[in-house]
Amino acid sequence: MPETPPATDENARHAAKMAKRKAAKDRALEGKTAEKGLVIVHTGAGKGKSSSGFGMILRCIAHGMPCAVVQFVKGKWDTGERRLLTGHFGDLCQFHAMGEGFTWETQDRARDIAAAENGWRKAQELIRDPAIRMVLLDEINIALRYGYLDVDAVLAFLAAEKPSLTHVVLTGRNAPEPLIEAADLVTEMTLVKHPFRAGIKGQPGVEF
Repeated sequence: MPETPPATDENARHAAKMAKRKAAKDRALEGKTAEKGLVIVHTGAGKGKSSSGFGMILRCIAHGMPCAVVQFVKGKWDTGERRLLTGHFGDLCQFHAMGEGFTWETQDRARDIAAAENGWRKAQELIRDPAIRMVLLDEINIALRYGYLDVDAVLAFLAAEKPSLTHVVLTGRNAPEPLIEAADLVTEMTLVKHPFRAGIKGQPGVEF
């Protein structure tokens, strides 16, 4: 059978369309020359908030950028990210698990507040260090939601003391509105479907 001739008209239209798109993208990027340490918020009911934060930490490691993690909830849980970062990248990434577990597990508000305050003190110490380029505050939004930490105090610290090129990532559901307003980058994870509702428990490699 003879070969089908190429769809030259369609290819030409596609090439012209992509050329216009590239020109528009190039124009948009022309003025984007500033560098800034970002305040980044991952929130919402969907899965992926911490996972995305840890993905950014791995990018920092790949670039040789010192970074740090403070976990406000998971505490002594044996998670895959903790194993990986402490076991292989401890020279570039500090890892501090400061939480006591979810509030419904501890059932002790005073203990939860003390753990959150302890985690925030460590976070401030790490953020102040200009050598550390990214600090992930994992699940801090939970502490903010329950009032274990004062959101205004957190924002005041970030505005006054965060070095200009340091990125700070705050994860967890129900990020307070003042934090969302102050942040440079906010992503809301939307829950569409979750296996937990079908009776499937959290599994290694997916949940932890």
